[in-house]
Amino acid sequence: MRIATWNVNSITARLPRLLAWLESTGTDVLCIQETKTTAEGFPADQLRELGYESAVNATGRWNGVAVVSRVGLEDVVTGLPDGPDYEGVQEPRAISATCGPLRLWSVYVPNGREVAHDHYAYKLRWFEALHKAVAVDTAGERPFAVLGDFNVAPTDDDVWNPALFEGATHVTPAERAALTALRDAGLSDVMPRPLKYDRPFTFWDYRELGFPKNKGMRIDLVYGNTPFVAAVKDSYVDREERKGKGSSDHAPVVVDLDL
Repeated sequence: MRIATWNVNSITARLPRLLAWLESTGTDVLCIQETKTTAEGFPADQLRELGYESAVNATGRWNGVAVVSRVGLEDVVTGLPDGPDYEGVQEPRAISATCGPLRLWSVYVPNGREVAHDHYAYKLRWFEALHKAVAVDTAGERPFAVLGDFNVAPTDDDVWNPALFEGATHVTPAERAALTALRDAGLSDVMPRPLKYDRPFTFWDYRELGFPKNKGMRIDLVYGNTPFVAAVKDSYVDREERKGKGSSDHAPVVVDLDL
């Protein structure tokens, strides 16, 4: 079974590439972030033609998450239970579903913007709510994972030049502690295994030739419980999908499971 997570940075802009990628890779379940569309504007019909059901949490031009599956889609929970508001709004940043033998969450963690910004405090509150929410699914024998854009680089090795990020978001001790809290709840980081690249980044800024110069970060992650991790056969970043005209600034992270 093949599952993946991908921040597409607008599903409308990325739709031809997305459909072609799903068809060529044989992915069974894809967790999508940053759809940048409404639920009504989500391309469920085009995905259905390829055999995928869709569960969507999206309200407009910002944020938005989804799970698309060709192995079943049940028990959908839209939104982060007891998640915090930002400026009075419950942003569409989480959705979960049962896909065949798996229980999966697709999450788009707030960016944080700057350490002194209200959005950073919101990000940490959002992580606290995520920790409480996933605890329900972590225990037990069913394989379970949280996939998505966490907007945190777990270690300095996950940033192309740690010195340049000193004092900035994505690398602060508090953000990394939030990831550690997920591990303490029984989830492990399914580290991608690079094929020919030493550092399996998942995001490269469009500016300043970020991708050609490999000025990247690993912020798209897969955190699984013990039964999930035990089933992992392979995991990797599909770096090829970041290449070429019209790509997202993120690459898909793929996990193959033996279930």
